[in-house]
Formats: sequence, C-alpha cells, structure tokens
Amino acid sequence: MAENSQNRRYPQNLQGVLQLAVEAGSAAEGPAPLEPMSEERKMWLTEALAEISKGQISEVEQMKQCLAILRKERVSEREGDGAEEQDEEDEDARETAFEILSDSCENLDNARDLMVLGGLELCLSQYLCHAQSGLRWRAAELIASCAQNMPQVQVHLLSIGALPKLLQLTDSDPHPTVRVKALYAVSCLVRELEAGLQAFLSNDGFSVLMRGMQSENEKLRTKSAFLLLNLLTSHPEQKDTVVSMGMVQQLVSVLRTPHSPFHEHVLGALCCLVEDCAQGLRDCRNPNLGLEELLKQRSKDLQGKEESREELDFCERLRVMCFPGQQSDDNGMDR
Repeated sequence: MAENSQNRRYPQNLQGVLQLAVEAGSAAEGPAPLEPMSEERKMWLTEALAEISKGQISEVEQMKQCLAILRKERVSEREGDGAEEQDEEDEDARETAFEILSDSCENLDNARDLMVLGGLELCLSQYLCHAQSGLRWRAAELIASCAQNMPQVQVHLLSIGALPKLLQLTDSDPHPTVRVKALYAVSCLVRELEAGLQAFLSNDGFSVLMRGMQSENEKLRTKSAFLLLNLLTSHPEQKDTVVSMGMVQQLVSVLRTPHSPFHEHVLGALCCLVEDCAQGLRDCRNPNLGLEELLKQRSKDLQGKEESREELDFCERLRVMCFPGQQSDDNGMDR
C-alpha cells in the first residue's frame, strides 16, 4: 500500500480530478465489469466539479475586491464638498471588507493567498497605524486570523516587521479593543514558533505582558497572563530571564489587586517560575513579599467554590513548593 501511495500521481486539472473520482468510485464498489461512463453521469460530475472550482475562484476574487476597497484613497484627500459624509461611508465599507477577509482567512489556503496578494503589507503599512480605531483593531484581527497555525505566513509577517508594531499597540494604544486584538495577533506569531519567540524577546515582549497584567482592561489582563503562562510552560528555559526582570514581585503585586478570574493564570505562572528555578523560589520565599500569608488567605477564600477549583489547585501547589511546612486541610485551616 505504501508503494502504491508513493507511485500515485495526483491530478493537476479538472479532468484529472474527474478521472480520480471515477476510479475511487469503482474501487469502493469492488470488482465489476468494466463499462464506459455514461455521458449523462460524466456531464453531471463535470458540472459538479466545475461548480466547486468556481467557488474557489470566487473567494480569491472576493478577496481582491476587498483589498481594492482597502487600497482606495480617502475621499477627503481628493475632494472638498461632501467629503466627510463620504469618508464615513468609506470607513463602513472598509470595516466590512476587513470582516469578510478575516472570515475568509480562517481557511489556510485563503490566508496564504492574501499574503501573496499583498494584503498583510497593506495591514501593516496603512491600517495598524490608522486614525480610526475600528480599522486598527480589524487589521490586527486579520493578521491574527492569517497567522494561526500557518508557519509560512508567520515567518512572512516577522520578516516585514509586524511584531514590534503589534507589541507597541498592545502596550500603548488608547483604544482597549485595539490592545486586545493586537495581543491576540502577537500570541499567534510567538506561540509554537521559535523565530517568533526570539523576535518577542528582542522586543522586550515579557515587559509588555507585565504591563498588560497591570492595566485596567480585564480582557487584556487575562490574555497577558494566559500568554505568559503558555510561554513559560512551553519554554522553561526562559524562566531565568523572566525572574531577573522582577516578574515574581510583579505577579504577587497583581495578586493583591481585587480578585479576578485571571488570577488563576497568574498563580500558574508563579508555579512555573518556582519549579526548577532557584532564584524564583528564593524570590517567592522573601518575607518582605508576604506571599505565604497571601496564599493562606486566598486558599480560605476559594474553598468550596467549584468555579475556582483550578485556581485553588495552583494556590495549593505554590504553597507546597514554597512553604512545605504550611499545608492546609479541606477547610482551609492550617495544620
């Protein structure tokens, strides 16, 4: 079977696909007298496959139309009277174009096609820095859609300098949705991609995550903490770098803010920084940090709350690693 697979020649055109479909159908039915395909059946298969091919072409054409809208010059740069009203209509059209492209590029082939058509360069050069926040965050969202699970697109985005701009938006854009979408795109570029991680480190990405966890934006705090936990889990060799930045102290400071579900990820990150990391363990045990008492109180507060089970598990795990002489029973009382 392996030999047959290696020798198989895949169809290069519609006629070849048609022939392959006929052969597959014959194989599934088992041995049968060889008979020529009827003209009616041949016509039906040809039309069906042509319709599929037409649908694929139309998606590319649709993307080209969307890019034409996005490349269109603003009316206010060309005319005077009525320019403001027309600009609003143009902005609506551009937002719609971005939404269509983001949906289309969930398909990996379409994401690759958009890259070939120059759509990613357009996002970077004109729309990540656009005056309208609705266009900035849609451009970041489109980049994220294209970069997911697509190393070819990820490498291309890194080569044209997308990551520094996305980190800048995550760190300082005045609009909260832009910051969240930019971080989403950052995550798609750095997770599971070594070149992305190195670019992230070169641009002080961990500091951006640290500040994200200290922002007033709940979504940004959550996504920053989650990405930190993911990176520390996937790349334990980065623990020393992160600890040397004072991350332990910063994470404990975050835990002292009013309780939030994202604290689960913060505790998980602290567990990572303590495990097999001597300096991280020393930092957590520093009496001036007051972490032991904080963990005791947090364990008591979380007891009996099913929705906080994972956070409680992280809390107890951190207590055992840092303060092994102080464990708690099921009621949260020290023993």
